[in-house]
Amino acid sequence: MIELQGIGKYIKQGFGKVYILKNISLKIEQGEFVSIMGPSGSGKSTLLHILGLLEDASEGSYELLGENVTSLSEKKKTEIHRNTIGFVFQAYHLIDELTVYENIETPLLYQNISSSERKSRVADILDRFNIVAKKDLFPSQLSGGQQQLVGIARALVASPKIIFADEPTGNLHSDQADYIMQVFKELNQKDGVTIVQVTHSKTNAEYGNRVVNLKDGWLD
Repeated sequence: MIELQGIGKYIKQGFGKVYILKNISLKIEQGEFVSIMGPSGSGKSTLLHILGLLEDASEGSYELLGENVTSLSEKKKTEIHRNTIGFVFQAYHLIDELTVYENIETPLLYQNISSSERKSRVADILDRFNIVAKKDLFPSQLSGGQQQLVGIARALVASPKIIFADEPTGNLHSDQADYIMQVFKELNQKDGVTIVQVTHSKTNAEYGNRVVNLKDGWLD
């Protein structure tokens, strides 16, 4: 499903290069739940952003679902984002001016989906996450855990093949974090969604079935 070969990311400094990631080769199969761990500054989020097509690598090659996506046009990347990838961020990234319902519906507005189908999908996911009663509230009226649930619901509503999660429980207390990780585990085991998460938490990492360690931009 995912195959990286010799991926590097650097910034130019004077006449030289400072590497954030160096010579990363990694294969992730469909249906895996992979946790990327490492200390602050190890390049975890940069690697996840490259995997999620939010950043370009400086060198190396990246295949996603059998397609070389190393140097795609922005238009093609947007198409993959809409149809293949769900992203869950630590900071939620909900739209403050939209209700819970509208935030979850947003990804579907960019697809060729009828109004009735959108309503059906949003209703199903509101029910699944037990947030039907919150559908007309705005993000500012929700707790951190509820906001993150809405973020996950929004990532899932378009039925992505893979979810990339960047420190998804970083702003939550332990009970909320455990619940969110159980949600991810269920999505992976029952729905077969491939999940790649960046985390500094060993507890969170153990919800997955494989841990990848990064240190100073290298795979450990």
